[in-house]
Amino acid sequence: MTTRILPAVGDPDAARVIVTLLSQLPASEPAPPVPDSTTLLDTLARLAAESVDELPEVVLVHERIGPAPALELVREVALRFPAVGVVLVSSDAGPALFSAAMDSGARGLIGLPLTYEELAARVQAAAQWSVGVRRHLGRGAAETPTGPGGRVVTVTGAKGGVGTTFAAVQFALAAAASGLRTALVDMDLQAGDVGSYLDVQFRRSIADLAGIQDISPRVLQDAVYDDRTGLALLLAPAEGERGEEVDERAARHVIAALRGRYELVVIDCGSQLTGANAAVVEAADVAVLVTTPDVVAVRAAKRTVRMWERLQVRKAEDTALVVNRWSRHTEIQPALIAKITKTRPTRTPVPAAFKELQAVVDAGRVQDLDNRSTVKQALWTLAGELGLLAAPDTPSAASTPRGAASGATLAVRTPGPVARLRRGREG
Repeated sequence: MTTRILPAVGDPDAARVIVTLLSQLPASEPAPPVPDSTTLLDTLARLAAESVDELPEVVLVHERIGPAPALELVREVALRFPAVGVVLVSSDAGPALFSAAMDSGARGLIGLPLTYEELAARVQAAAQWSVGVRRHLGRGAAETPTGPGGRVVTVTGAKGGVGTTFAAVQFALAAAASGLRTALVDMDLQAGDVGSYLDVQFRRSIADLAGIQDISPRVLQDAVYDDRTGLALLLAPAEGERGEEVDERAARHVIAALRGRYELVVIDCGSQLTGANAAVVEAADVAVLVTTPDVVAVRAAKRTVRMWERLQVRKAEDTALVVNRWSRHTEIQPALIAKITKTRPTRTPVPAAFKELQAVVDAGRVQDLDNRSTVKQALWTLAGELGLLAAPDTPSAASTPRGAASGATLAVRTPGPVARLRRGREG
């Protein structure tokens, strides 16, 4: 497949260097560079008006583009043309800019001076992502996983650092404690931390299932780690670059196999949209979006649900909103966040009480969080609210060990601190 690349470079000398290197990439078709942000957006708008397939797979945004600043332009392209993989080219390739670029929607960051190897790697990754999103948009309903099986819940962060993984792990622990056979999948494919949170190291990952068309129970069992908490863990690859092996088709096959074996599948989707996690969010029975009550995170939450709607992944009103690190004195309250994002608010906010969590998070043993923790109580209550716990009269719950069942009951009945938080919000 030929990769179409559109460079946006304001400096003529830099444009010549970039086009020369791009022309050396195999199966690439670089377009003439556009000199400014206005021309770039006009060009993409004209192509998109004809068809999404007319858009280039990759847009390179040089740091000296103008008149719009490079990061603002990256954000604008990612918002208006989500099927295009945007890569930022900058002399500053440090972690701060990398994080800012990812938050803006970039699919990669290339440092200056350019090298062929880095340019080829970043362009290829962005192109694969773009092709995956377009395939997802164009595929028919017949390819969507159907049929009986366990329920699937996805947990997605509005942005990095809002507590997505911690929430996903606690939801899974609550479900397992209630008696459900529960799998926890780390689909934050390049930066997954589920294993670190539970002090687990395992040689297998979801990437080992990516190329298998027919995932038998034995093959699935080889890739899953049966943790002492009762969870079945399917981890993200230790080498982040292997995450690119998990495309949307592989994700659908893996989740379909897990549905057939477990009563509940909890998926940590991280905060970046890929073809793989877009596919599972679309197929999920429950899709949770986690945010914190601050301006940056709420804007990111709104951006996420709008992107899901544009890509026809999921409607905002079908998305459950969880507000993490809430306090009575927070200026931005859950009701306002739900109104801004048009999502479905949950009743229980998660309190801001990091001191309760710091010891277990630092030790990588969040399963040992004290039952008296207000954060744990809130998240386990949310698990019940979202329908992730076994009902008391089901066979699974009836066979639950005494200690596990009591933990689930504690959560569902909403202990004092969470009840007071709820009354405070409603008042």
